[in-house]
Amino acid sequence: MQGSLATILLIPVILIVDAYLLKGLKAAFPKRKFAGKSGFVVSYWVFSVALITAALLGVYSPLGAGIRAAFLFGFALVFIFKFCFLLAMLIDEVRRWVILRRKKHKAQPIMEQPAPAKENTDNIPRSEFLMKAGLLAGVVPLAAIKLTMSKGCYDYHVRQVNLYLPNLPRAFDGMRIGQISDIHSGSFYNKTAVKGGVEMLLREKTDVIFFTGDLVNKEAWEMKDYQDIFTKVKAPLGVYSILGNHDYGDYSDWSSPAAKQKNNNAIIATHKNMGWDILIDEHRRLKVDGEEIGLLGIGNWGRMSRFPKYGRMDKAVVNTNDLPVKLLLSHDPSHWRAEVLPKYPQIDAVFAGHTHGLQFGIRTNDFQWSPIEYVYQEWAGLYREKHQQIYVNVGYGFAGFDGRVGILPEITIFTLRAAEDPNYKA
Repeated sequence: MQGSLATILLIPVILIVDAYLLKGLKAAFPKRKFAGKSGFVVSYWVFSVALITAALLGVYSPLGAGIRAAFLFGFALVFIFKFCFLLAMLIDEVRRWVILRRKKHKAQPIMEQPAPAKENTDNIPRSEFLMKAGLLAGVVPLAAIKLTMSKGCYDYHVRQVNLYLPNLPRAFDGMRIGQISDIHSGSFYNKTAVKGGVEMLLREKTDVIFFTGDLVNKEAWEMKDYQDIFTKVKAPLGVYSILGNHDYGDYSDWSSPAAKQKNNNAIIATHKNMGWDILIDEHRRLKVDGEEIGLLGIGNWGRMSRFPKYGRMDKAVVNTNDLPVKLLLSHDPSHWRAEVLPKYPQIDAVFAGHTHGLQFGIRTNDFQWSPIEYVYQEWAGLYREKHQQIYVNVGYGFAGFDGRVGILPEITIFTLRAAEDPNYKA
């Protein structure tokens, strides 16, 4: 209710700002006929309303997550442009206010007022200059985003996370787990860079490695040129993997169900050929010094209708009641809130991916934002509800568009701690 009320209040504010920006556009091109024509004004307002509609659909509609994310991404890009232009207009307002104040303080008798200076038609008026400068300022960050997008695709970053689990057996205290997610091998075009990211992961010398789904974009053949690289992903206690929504062949047209099944079998075979232990609605017992914890993995399960619900938690949890800690690999983070929290309180932590952080936003140690947060409540990093936790990795690869801005490819390194989280307040 509060979110809906905020939206209702925000829409007129956006429209008022857009009306103000239209004034600035006209001031930037005073000698251009198009700026004053009704067709231009109508087109401006149609675009403005369409943009607001796209943002509302991105936040509130039942459309697929990809479409909603695209709407929000477009809105964010235009917002950046408008914000820069708005700053230039406000600077001009301040400038004119200062000039007006000075004139009032320096008012002279009529007889002593100097003759008005001859207008210099060769110079651009300050207001027009500032408006055009504002338009340029709005374009600059968009151009910078375009130039840095491709660089961000392979700018791998390691994130260190302490994962506190009070019931963790002492033999596992200090264990290090690596996580990568969303490889999307069909999008890669730089084998050297991909190999460099794998080497970064291996330098961390983790005990276990998790891969949380989306090995390809559509079909198994996409791994042909990269299987040799990811075969090097090894860990002393094993590499455990699951399937993501892109790994079922649902986004390709197949000549027959048998052809699709053949592709699915090839995907699973690729995991196994790389030495990865793929978990499909099942679990493994990880043993260290006679003590055990559970590693569970399920097929893709997404809350939104566009994403399949192949996963079967009821199968994965069979014969796990005696395990003191259960770690679940589940590709789509919406699964945590939709099924894990209400039905499976015995799951201590979930490792997910899927969102990519939209490959666009801001992420620092103290602050993060992306338009994807209006689609997914848990979209990047560590979240907690009472004793249950989920970590969302923003992905190793990229899909949808060849770029990352602000939300860089991630290699997550967890250190398990057999203790209560000192930063958590119940």
